[in-house]
Amino acid sequence: MSYAPFARLCRGFVSRRVVNSTLARNMASERRHKILVTRRVPQAAIEILKDSKSCDLDHWDSDDPIPRGELLNRVSGVDGLYCLLTEKIDAELLDAAGPQLKVVSTMSVGFDHVSLPEAAKRGIPVGHTPGVLTDATATLTVALLLATQRRLIEAAAEVKNGGWGTWKPLWMCGPTLMGSTVGIVGFGRIGVAVAQRLAPFGVARFLYADVEKKPENVEKMVTPKAEHVDMETLFKEADFVTAHTALTQETAGMFNKGAFSKMKSNAVFVNTSRGGVVNQDDLYEALKTGQIWGAGLDVTVPEPLPLDHPLLTLKNCVVLPHIGSAEESTREAMAVLAAKNLLAGLTGENLPAQAKL
Repeated sequence: MSYAPFARLCRGFVSRRVVNSTLARNMASERRHKILVTRRVPQAAIEILKDSKSCDLDHWDSDDPIPRGELLNRVSGVDGLYCLLTEKIDAELLDAAGPQLKVVSTMSVGFDHVSLPEAAKRGIPVGHTPGVLTDATATLTVALLLATQRRLIEAAAEVKNGGWGTWKPLWMCGPTLMGSTVGIVGFGRIGVAVAQRLAPFGVARFLYADVEKKPENVEKMVTPKAEHVDMETLFKEADFVTAHTALTQETAGMFNKGAFSKMKSNAVFVNTSRGGVVNQDDLYEALKTGQIWGAGLDVTVPEPLPLDHPLLTLKNCVVLPHIGSAEESTREAMAVLAAKNLLAGLTGENLPAQAKL
C-alpha cells in the first residue's frame, strides 16, 4: 500500500496552516487602531493621523468640550486617546476605555487633568507638549505684566466710557518696571524666557525660587543674572512676582494669604501657569485691601471664570481667557507633537514627549 497520496495531503494541510497562520499574524500586525480626538484641533495634526494609514479616527470636531457622558461612551474600545486639559482622565474613564488602551496624549504642557497613578497602574504612557509653547507663553506673560502694570485694560475702558478728561499728572499711574526687582517662581524654560524678555526693560534684579538651584538656566540670561533665593525672600523683595510652576499637591494654593502678606504693597502678581496654584479668595482680599497693588491672571479656577466672580469686579486685576499659547504656529506645533506622541504610543515606541509616571 502506498502512503504517498496521504503524505501529500498532510503536506498540503500543513502548508495551508502555515500560510493561514502567517496571514493571521500579518492581519493582526496591520490592524487599524481606533483613536478618539476630543476636540477640533489644527488640521495638521489630523492629517498626520490620517496619513499614518493605521488609524480609524473618531473626532469630536467642535470648539466646545466633549460632554463627559459622550466621552465615556465614545472612549470605549479605543487604542489611543488624544485629549485636552478639559477632559478628566481618571480611573472611571480609563476603565470605560478598556484594557486595550495603549496611550493617552494631551495637547498641553500640563497634565494635572490626567491621573498619572491610574495610567501607571495600567501601563499606559502619557504624552504632553512641553517646549513648543515656551516662547508664546513667555511673551504673553510679559504682555500681561505690562498690561497690569500700565493699567492698559482700565485705561482703554476709560476712553470708551467717557472717563478720559483733561490730562492729569497722577491719573492711570502704576509701578515702575525699570530698576525694579522681578521674582520668578519656577525657573524652567518659561521662567528663563520671561527673564530674557524683561531684561531689556531695565530690570535691576532677577530673583528665582525653585526646588533646586539652576545655574545652567542662569547662564542663559544676559545681565543681570538671576539669584536663587528662598520663597520668603522672593516675596519680600520682588516688585513683580511671576508664577511658572506645575500644579501638584505641593504647589496647590501656594499663592495664598500668607504669601500675599509677605509681598510689597506695590507688588504686581502675574500667573500664567495653572489657576490651582493660587487661592483666589485670598488673592481677592489682597487686591481689595491694597495688600498688593495688582494682579494679572491668564489661568483661573474654574475656566471660564464665572461672570459674577469677585475678581472680575476689581480694576486692579486683569484676567485673560487662558491664551498663553495662542499663537497660530504654537498651537499647530502643540497639536502635531500630540499626534506624534499618540502614534508612537500605538506602536509601542518611546513617546517624543512623555510625562513621568
